[in-house]
Amino acid sequence: MTELRLVIFDVDGTLVDSQDMIFAAFEFAYEGQGLAVPDRAYALSFVGMSLDLIFPQLSPELDEATHAKLIQGYRDAYFHIRETRGSNATSPFFPGARKALEDLRAQDWTLMAVATGKSKRGLDKLIAGHGLEGYFISEQTADHHPSKPHPSMILAAMADAGVSADRAVMVGDTSYDIDMARAAGVASIGVSWGYHKTDTLKADRMIDDFADLIKTVDELI
Repeated sequence: MTELRLVIFDVDGTLVDSQDMIFAAFEFAYEGQGLAVPDRAYALSFVGMSLDLIFPQLSPELDEATHAKLIQGYRDAYFHIRETRGSNATSPFFPGARKALEDLRAQDWTLMAVATGKSKRGLDKLIAGHGLEGYFISEQTADHHPSKPHPSMILAAMADAGVSADRAVMVGDTSYDIDMARAAGVASIGVSWGYHKTDTLKADRMIDDFADLIKTVDELI
């Protein structure tokens, strides 16, 4: 009998392409406070961290009260855009992502989890919108954990799955994901289509196509 293994996925920038919606939410938040909107590429480079850390780093010159207003404005805009347009339009799968999830799900020895900077509410909506109910044995979000790259989400996912660090791998697109994996003592796979440049990730393996995911997981576990 093959020993169980766990594949943990980041969401935004890894499984789904939500950058247009995310930046639209940034624009709404800043414009709502009468502030200049940050550069798009710079703002998106923070995706993956928790919102309570993003805005102080993105706009360190602003006070805590303004950061709180930006966070609320971002959340309001994000939920409104998703509710009016739907997950398939605002957060479409990257090419090959759904097939990779389905192929992994078909393996009796492979479990899947999510470790994301999204809120639980946001993740629930995305899972429902894409029909992914039951795919993930563990769904770890920013609501109950320190921000990435703290290893808390990965450690919780491994506990839920009942696997050890040598039987788990993290799949992500940012240095926050890879650093989180390293802090948790698990292998990492970086994807080349996300928010951070590939030469900054320092992952154990890199893939340019979801078609290469399973063989890369096999090599690491």
